[in-house]
Amino acid sequence: MKKFMIVLAALVALSAPALAVEPDEVLDDPILEQRAREVSKDLRCVVCQNQSIDDSDSGIAKKMRVLVRDRISQGDSNQEVKDYLVSRYGDFVLLKPPVKAKTLILWFGPAVMVVIGLIGIIFYYRRRAKEKPENAGAKPLSPQEKARLEALLKEEGNQS
Repeated sequence: MKKFMIVLAALVALSAPALAVEPDEVLDDPILEQRAREVSKDLRCVVCQNQSIDDSDSGIAKKMRVLVRDRISQGDSNQEVKDYLVSRYGDFVLLKPPVKAKTLILWFGPAVMVVIGLIGIIFYYRRRAKEKPENAGAKPLSPQEKARLEALLKEEGNQS
């Protein structure tokens, strides 16, 4: 049982998110640090693109984390910090961008591409089903043609 608990503890420790926040970035006030973490988890690293700035090791993510903490230390609200970063980097910096005219492609682009692909597949198979094979309109061989074909095949077999 003891080994099981050790393995379980190790698995739990390994499954925790890998935060890239360095000790020199952490704010002294735990309340402000918690706010910085809340803001950072919603911001995308513009280099990594699929990670929050808290999870990214890139230099730009570090600069963004420091900027978030500076703005919070200066008294900005969480929303004001996000708005400031959006004004610098655009809606792309948000992991969950708002649905508006500029971001419609982000929200609906993948679904539109899947629908276009499915329509293309449907048209391809419908057209393929309508096409006739090359010999679909050919008439059967006459007895003379069959005899000639058999003679040619026998002749070919004898030459090999």
